[in-house]
Amino acid sequence: MNYKNVDDYIQSNLDNSLAELAKLCAVPSIAAQNLNLDECAEMVAQMLQARGFQTEIMPSGGAPVVYAERKGKADKTLLFYNHYDVQPPEPLDLWESPPFEATRRDGKVYARGVSDDKGHFVSRLFALDALLAEDGELPCNVKFVVEGEEEISSVHLPAFIEKHAEKLAADACVWEFGYTDPDDKPIQILGMRGICYVQLDVELLSQDVHSGVGGSIFPNAAWRLVWALSTLKDKDERILIPGHYDNVVPPTEFDRQIAAARPYMGEEYRQRYGVKEFLRGTNSQPELLLQEVMEPTCTICGLTSGYQGEGSKTVLPAKASAKVDFRLVPNQTPEEVLKNLRAHLDAQGFDDVKVTFLGGEAPGRCDPNDPFIQLVVNTAEEVYGWPQQMVPMSGGSGPNHAFLHHLKLPIAVAGMGYPGGQVHAPNENIREDLYVKATRHVARVVREFAEG
Repeated sequence: MNYKNVDDYIQSNLDNSLAELAKLCAVPSIAAQNLNLDECAEMVAQMLQARGFQTEIMPSGGAPVVYAERKGKADKTLLFYNHYDVQPPEPLDLWESPPFEATRRDGKVYARGVSDDKGHFVSRLFALDALLAEDGELPCNVKFVVEGEEEISSVHLPAFIEKHAEKLAADACVWEFGYTDPDDKPIQILGMRGICYVQLDVELLSQDVHSGVGGSIFPNAAWRLVWALSTLKDKDERILIPGHYDNVVPPTEFDRQIAAARPYMGEEYRQRYGVKEFLRGTNSQPELLLQEVMEPTCTICGLTSGYQGEGSKTVLPAKASAKVDFRLVPNQTPEEVLKNLRAHLDAQGFDDVKVTFLGGEAPGRCDPNDPFIQLVVNTAEEVYGWPQQMVPMSGGSGPNHAFLHHLKLPIAVAGMGYPGGQVHAPNENIREDLYVKATRHVARVVREFAEG
């Protein structure tokens, strides 16, 4: 197919699209703090309405979900999943420009959410704009579901998907993100790990105490929590919760083959993150990639107790808390992990450690041989010079299991993320050249899906 007019439209309207993206990024829609979610949902709905979509802002039990649909020429339906919520911007002092003021410099755009996920959402709209400019109609039916809780584990989305499965019915789904590797080769990710996120709390006293008074006679909440945490994992990184590995599905031979075909990321990680040594001493492909994305994890994400300001304060803390995430692989579930965690802490004598479930979702995998996955893989070649390179799973998590289970859809990724994008960190950014390429790729996906 000839895409010259589509590509020309995208290149000549880049500034307008990035200006629209800047307006969306200016809304600090932070799910973790329940900030500006209604306002951002309204803006997303207006952006879709401007493209002729029928839209609804639907309740989910939490942040509203924006649903939109527009009929197209072919009687096939493509569903786009995106999210409008973003991570908190802290630490603010590490940003080189204000996090909610999109700033263009040196061929990049910097802002919180500019990649994850507002840039991907606007890029989808930009691709549809290009197709509408040439044809006056969409090649096929297009639906959007844009949620506001992805950054807090999509707490209410699975139930929403199940409840509205008929409304969301489609033939295939384009997921909310996409990446290129350090060589700018596009990547197709065949699944996502699940997650179980918890907060552990210990409260032993009614108030903090002078450490000289209580240090040798009062229980210390910080020590109590540290001892509890130390029972979760051994020095060889083996998670010690009984039953944790019972349902884990090991990598297949196909997983090993595609992992072996990927470039070794060890040196990239050493340079970018300053890591000195990988866990268990792993230093080669495919072992490093398989360990990265296909093993369960237990990560202490935060610890809080006592005095943490400058200088010294001799205090025995009354309370302590930790935030812990468990990344899950097929066929683990958050419910199973939560149950086993509680039972483990009780068995270890830590029944006083309170466990609060903060969110979770099951892992999900896609069939690499599905025709839609192959279409997305192959349509990348004209844009990038390479078809997408397959990766067994993403190390991160998302609600893809709900789409796979309730909607029975093949799910493909296509987008502009790249290793230097600083997603979830200060100075989150996108490269303008990859924004253009991702938009061109999605335009091809939509048209060739309709024609197929």
